[in-house]
Parts: sequence; structure tokens; C-alpha cells
Amino acid sequence: MLKELLGKFKSTRTEGKTEEEFLEVDSSLLGEQGKVSVRIEHLKGFADTEKVQQLVREGNVVFLKIRELRDKDINELKRCVDRLRKTCLAMNGDIVGVDEDFLIITPDFARVFRGKAA
Repeated sequence: MLKELLGKFKSTRTEGKTEEEFLEVDSSLLGEQGKVSVRIEHLKGFADTEKVQQLVREGNVVFLKIRELRDKDINELKRCVDRLRKTCLAMNGDIVGVDEDFLIITPDFARVFRGKAA
């Protein structure tokens, strides 16, 4: 569904500048309240995974900042990512790493577009 929403936006180039074209999104594509919540959270330790899991279960898309934990303890970060990955798998969500500093975690109604399917 997020793919459908993001597909509604187009960029056009005119005279070297990029202009954004916006189309009105049909509210039936959105959640019950008409909005998709996007949360930005920090992963500072294994204890924070419970909060992130709960946010995703509630239908939030979570941008998770992992740099602090990656710099502090890479093994704990691996444990956290494994736990979040298992949660996503169990609830048909999606998880993807962005750069080295972020994870995007989505509930079952959203997918992260990874490029053209082969």
C-alpha cells in the first residue's frame, strides 16, 4: 500500500530544476483513521526493541536510528535486528537497512520499494 501511495508522486525536470507534482491520494488507501503514522525512534539498547515492536504492531512505520548502538556494541545491534526481523516476518511486515545508520520497519500493509523487480 505504501508503494501505491509513493507511486502517486512524480518528479519532472524543467530548466535544470526538479519540480514535484502531487496528486490527491484516495483516503480509502490509508488506514482506518485516514493517516499512516511514521515514527522516528532511536535504538540505544536491546530493551528498546520492545517499544519498536509495539509501534509496528500498532500500525506505525518506524524509521529507526541505529548509529549510536552500532558504534557502541555491534553484537547487541545484531541481536536487536534479529529480534525485529523475526517480528516483521511473523506479522508479514517489512524491514530494510538504509545506509548504515537507519532501519525502516513497516507493518503488513506497507512494503519498502527496493527497485524494479527482475
